[in-house]
Amino acid sequence: MTKPWKPGRYDLIDLRVFAAVAQNGTVLAAASQCHLAPSSVSQRITQLEQSLGVQLFDRHARGLRLTSAGQVMLAHVHRFTATLEQMHADLAPYATGVHGHVTVLANSNAIASFLPGDMKSFLLDHPHVRVSLQERLSMEIEQAVLQGRAELGIVARSRYSPELSWTQYRQDELVLIAAPLHPVMNELPHEPLKPLAVRFAQCLDHPFVCLPEGSAIHTFVMNQARQLGRQLDVRVRVAGYPAVIDMVAAGVGLGVVPRTMVREASVQILTLDEPWAVRSLYLCRHPERPLSPYGDLLFNHLKNVGSKH
Repeated sequence: MTKPWKPGRYDLIDLRVFAAVAQNGTVLAAASQCHLAPSSVSQRITQLEQSLGVQLFDRHARGLRLTSAGQVMLAHVHRFTATLEQMHADLAPYATGVHGHVTVLANSNAIASFLPGDMKSFLLDHPHVRVSLQERLSMEIEQAVLQGRAELGIVARSRYSPELSWTQYRQDELVLIAAPLHPVMNELPHEPLKPLAVRFAQCLDHPFVCLPEGSAIHTFVMNQARQLGRQLDVRVRVAGYPAVIDMVAAGVGLGVVPRTMVREASVQILTLDEPWAVRSLYLCRHPERPLSPYGDLLFNHLKNVGSKH
């Protein structure tokens, strides 16, 4: 009968020594990197293998080479040390006077359009607060707030989770942008004194420039095309709205962006004649889970600045 596996005993120094040996391939080089005697490095590697019950290295004349188990171990050690370094980075500000931390999840429109200015004014008033702001899809944001992984969420949806509390924050508008000589411009009726407008279906015969797959706005626009029984022809994916605008201006394709992001005259702005183009952004929070003191301050700040627009 196979005995149940039990976790071994080892410490952080053992893991760092293991990673140094894996990186350098020799005990001598690893010992120099870790400021230890070669005999100590060898002893730690042997004890680590005995503790784990697996052979981590093959020994040969020129040094040590990772076994398959050692490669798995190294991947875990890299992830563990990265997490540890991130923990140190997150804790460091508290040693210099930081008083609080707030986690906020928001869709890409809010992050690109409104939150930079609204966060700036909040942090000017509260310099000892740190905010972790992450982009997520609306469904992921709601789940994170429900599960307590984020204090606040900002989403744009037509249907809302009844388990959460909702407060209107801002209103955004998605527009189509095109190069001035793009073929889609020739397909539109030009009426004096009226802004150029287009139905989304009219655009789907042309390629698009989009944000990366998985971004909130990309997923939203893809779903709108799917509801029309079509697929979005994505010619290029780029990392941010400025790059989308530059690519569109160069004639690479069409783009869908928040109106507030278009500050250049290098592209033509067309109103999207669709009910989903103008959307209200909402703050969401858990009604039965109290916010932290600074989470409450941030919530009220965003609510107040939103009510002024």
